[in-house]
Amino acid sequence: MSPPMDWLSRLLAMMTVTGELEYRCSYGAPWRTVYEDILPGDMPYHVVLKGTAILEAPGGDAPQRLGPGDIVLLPHGSTHVLHDGSGAPPLPTVERAALSRVTLSENAGGGDRLDMLCGRFRLAAPHDRLMRDYLPQRLVVRAAPAGETPPQTTAAQLAGLLGLMRAESLGEQLGGHALLNALSAALFALTLRLASEAQTPALGLLALAGQPRLAPALTAMFDDPAHPWTLPELAQRCHMSRATLARHFQDKVGRSASDLLTDLRMSLAANALKKPALSTEAVAEIVGYQSVAAFRRAFTQRTGMTPGEWRRHEGRDAAPHENSLQPI
Repeated sequence: MSPPMDWLSRLLAMMTVTGELEYRCSYGAPWRTVYEDILPGDMPYHVVLKGTAILEAPGGDAPQRLGPGDIVLLPHGSTHVLHDGSGAPPLPTVERAALSRVTLSENAGGGDRLDMLCGRFRLAAPHDRLMRDYLPQRLVVRAAPAGETPPQTTAAQLAGLLGLMRAESLGEQLGGHALLNALSAALFALTLRLASEAQTPALGLLALAGQPRLAPALTAMFDDPAHPWTLPELAQRCHMSRATLARHFQDKVGRSASDLLTDLRMSLAANALKKPALSTEAVAEIVGYQSVAAFRRAFTQRTGMTPGEWRRHEGRDAAPHENSLQPI
């Protein structure tokens, strides 16, 4: 029997997440950068190592001040702006590439300089949709300053990871590019873990994870998504009424438990359809559908493609990604 696995590990296991550190920015005021033209499946991230930055993103959220140790993830890939807050025209920047393929961007500004890492996480379809639907538009967590928390805490582990990324971003050692990308992927998992541990987790799947009473329902669906879970069955596991469970899902996620279950099934189905030996009928059964027609409808609704079209789509090469951080 396989050892038990937590819901976040199961979620990350069903999707391919890669990370790329693209820029290390060293700016003195006045400075301003625009991150735009985000490709489907890309989730930009920024790590403030030193100094401060003001984050502005569309969607009605107020500008947010970021400080040392802050990590911001934009799961919806929103175009956004980072600046020093002075409102003055930004100084020109000079860029140079390191052996690690990280672009070092600097200006001649003075005062308290910003030291920031910028990159992106990449998720393949349809897993990118799952993350967008169940994570907020803006997710901010803070790594712990050295020595302020026990080393086994997530915040301290995250701080250690950032220290490695900082060192590698300026290094000229062999394998630096590959190591930075691997560290970026680990950054994604640690960021989600720390966000789920917050006293008031962000809306979405992380908010459910932060509610101990809802853990049995969440664990059940991730452990066995092919099971025909019903709302009364999940509510019974949580020792609450079906109406209370439904309200928690709607308030915290904005979606029903049935929506989450279907999305999990479609993510697993997308992976299974990549295997030529598995027929569409077999995949439908694996993810809990007795009717192939019902499976096709659900898959097409979630992905915009039929299972057959998905198989053909997965056979083509992905287009190359380009850097899109544009100092102005």
